[in-house]
Amino acid sequence: MKDASWDDLQLFFHVATGGGLSAAATRTGLSAPTIGRRMLALERVTGRSLFSRGPTGYLLAKDGQELLDRVRLMQDAARAISDWRGEVLTLPIVSTAADSWTSRFVADHLASVWTPKDGFRMCYKTCDASVDFTYREAHIAISHSRPESGNVAIRPSVKVAHAAYQAAGYDETNCNWISLGTDTAITPADKWTFEQPDSWITSWTNTPHMLFYLIRGGAGRGVLPCFIGDQERRLVRAGPVIDELTYEMWIVAHDDERQRPEVRIVIDRLAALFADHEDLFAGQRPSA
Repeated sequence: MKDASWDDLQLFFHVATGGGLSAAATRTGLSAPTIGRRMLALERVTGRSLFSRGPTGYLLAKDGQELLDRVRLMQDAARAISDWRGEVLTLPIVSTAADSWTSRFVADHLASVWTPKDGFRMCYKTCDASVDFTYREAHIAISHSRPESGNVAIRPSVKVAHAAYQAAGYDETNCNWISLGTDTAITPADKWTFEQPDSWITSWTNTPHMLFYLIRGGAGRGVLPCFIGDQERRLVRAGPVIDELTYEMWIVAHDDERQRPEVRIVIDRLAALFADHEDLFAGQRPSA
């Protein structure tokens, strides 16, 4: 036997509480004959006589009254779910923007930034270019440089170092390099490899994440932030920290938005997360 659909049970509720097909038709916009056919189908599905039909309308039979009691319970449960969902949709949103590498790091340490118990929702944007706060592209941005203008609040964070990496066990005689393409490279670290006159670039890609996987897969050497490369056990450094690529990270927020409690919470948590891993970002590996 097929289960009764929720739509038919709701239609049954209108017939039962309205006293007949006409009242249900007025409430639902369906025609009385259509409602009558669906009530007959509902009786067949349930195997119960739900109505006593007469000239004065549709009177509930005993089984109909029992079904009505159960439908009311179902409506209460559905209403509670709807209210619960509505509460989620009214929660404020905090949006963050960061480059591909920092976005990955935040995702790997998400519990330090947000938990389901927080009274706000999060939007995580990956943005390798600069963020325009004029149009509120994000409430908080993790920037590679100190903003020189705009109505923004800034907080200095950690220094970020870079180095060349290769797959563990990589053939040292192999001189292949991997790079981002010249059409997608934005930062000095993105451009470093193809700006070196002696780099033999045999592979390139258009996304930072694919660059990581190609290096790890053994396609060649490539430049990565130390906080990414040093955490991957299948990678080893192929040289020292590249000093000219080190930059200071800044946490930036629109000056108006930073007054919101939830934005302030996320700013503080991001600052604490980065500070807790300061040595990792700086490329300072623990001594053996």
